[in-house]
Amino acid sequence: MPAPVPPPPPITADADIPSERPVSGPGHRLRLTLLMAGACLPILGAVLIAPVLPKMHDHFADVRGVDVLVPMALTIPALSLALLAAFAGVLVDRLGRKRLLVTATVLYAFLGTAPLWLDSLGAIVASRALVGITEAAIMTCCTTLIGDYYSGRQRDRYLAMQTTCAAISATAFFVVGGAAGSAGWRAPFWAYAVSLLLAPAMAAFLPRPRPRTDDRALHHSPTASEPAQRPFPWRPLAGTCALTVFGSVLFYTLQVEMAFLLDDMGVTASGVIGLATASTSAAIVLGTVVFTKAGRSSRAWLPTAFGLCSLGFAVVWLAPHPVVLTIGACVTCLGGGIMLPSLLTLAMSRLDYADRGRGTGLWLGSFFFGQFACPLVALALSSAVGTLANAMGVLALAGTAAATALGVAARRHRSATVPEPIRQVAA
Repeated sequence: MPAPVPPPPPITADADIPSERPVSGPGHRLRLTLLMAGACLPILGAVLIAPVLPKMHDHFADVRGVDVLVPMALTIPALSLALLAAFAGVLVDRLGRKRLLVTATVLYAFLGTAPLWLDSLGAIVASRALVGITEAAIMTCCTTLIGDYYSGRQRDRYLAMQTTCAAISATAFFVVGGAAGSAGWRAPFWAYAVSLLLAPAMAAFLPRPRPRTDDRALHHSPTASEPAQRPFPWRPLAGTCALTVFGSVLFYTLQVEMAFLLDDMGVTASGVIGLATASTSAAIVLGTVVFTKAGRSSRAWLPTAFGLCSLGFAVVWLAPHPVVLTIGACVTCLGGGIMLPSLLTLAMSRLDYADRGRGTGLWLGSFFFGQFACPLVALALSSAVGTLANAMGVLALAGTAAATALGVAARRHRSATVPEPIRQVAA
């Protein structure tokens, strides 16, 4: 009779997470602070001037196309970032992470403050497009460097921390922009000069990254030369990026449309709308904390994250009262706070050092393309189904379908990674 051999320990869903090699010490804390501060610069560009757009519109009221150009001054950096993040990723891999980051951070200050001296609305919009290019480089470099410096759970925590810092900084920048705007519509643009303080610190204190041995082990590359020969992981990354575009639409839609949904219910007080928006930002932060502390793999989190987003959209769709609507929005943003780091860490787990810049750029481009597209999606759905609230119902159904498909895929992945018992054949 063949004697059964005890099977090896089952491989869980966390098997795709590399083992952690914790990094600590004062230098680590300074490095992490610089990377988080750099990752917040694109958020500054996205929200800082929002409170002064009406004053900017009044200043250029006689300019032809002002109704389009002034809002474009706010949104065009995100479009530039979405279109050029992948190209920035190529430059990251070819020119080096640190060199490109320092250069882009310096240019960010000069281009960001350009509206202080420009008198043409068209020139201001053009400068804002150039700001988006520098933001693409900065965001790609900072995210790539986190992947270079850290591994395992520590890397996942710090990628999630990016989302936390972004949500907190967005609220802070809204306040700063509103306060500075009391001195005139140009005043908030002075805040871009803060990057001139970051650039020298980045040059001095960010070490030049090197490939780690666990990068090669993760991708089964036995020699140092093999990563360069390994083909870029287009197929698995393409699926993650496509899911990221859809996830980004879910992540941003309620943040963009919250004021309009409340207005449809008769809520027009800016203080009430601001409180509701702040609540959704807090829910995003809570979601990132849950992702960090729970210790589950990214693949295991995705069905839950999309499910929470869908549940929140359904509550918003059926909400009879502004308070219920705000609760639904918070549920969606809680799911979004879990979803964003889950998608990012899943994409990062597929990348080796040699192609981490390109892969990170593709992922960021996908995410910011979804951000740019979400108002257009909401508008198209509203036109198709009659109201903005009904559009939220369509997103609830789409999110439910995605959550179901992801749940089935995660279950199959867990089944596929459990090995069959090995039997010895008697001689």
